Amino acid sequence: MTEELNGALFPYFKYFHGFYNLFVILLFFCQAGLGLKIRRDRLAGKPLTMGAIKKHRRFGPFLSVLSVAGFLAGAGIVYLDEGHVFEHPVHFLTGLLIISLVCTTFLVSRKIRSGKKEWRDAHFAIGILILCLYLFQAYLGLEMLL
Repeated sequence: MTEELNGALFPYFKYFHGFYNLFVILLFFCQAGLGLKIRRDRLAGKPLTMGAIKKHRRFGPFLSVLSVAGFLAGAGIVYLDEGHVFEHPVHFLTGLLIISLVCTTFLVSRKIRSGKKEWRDAHFAIGILILCLYLFQAYLGLEMLL
């Protein structure tokens, strides 16, 4: 019975993976919007919105975990289906690069202190790169599904 159920449900896992990561991408863009608001206010010399800062700090680690989970789920689905993770090498390597950058930006964010502009700039640049790679990753995923 379990094998029949797995056989009936398994083809839908890749669609769930796609929808899950689409949700993660949307959350990353929301996170980027908060970060951009904080950055613009800081550069303009405006008073900082502590609510936005707290939300950005609190949500970042959670979003990092969601991102890594999406990657691991995708790799697991491909491994169970194909027997190896390199069935779609560009998609796999792009995902690996994304989670590497997500972990890097998380570590960089821990270095951000008042008056330390270089860590803020690195966090911003890595964040932009993550967003671009996520869009490319979504394109690759849609190419595989459609």
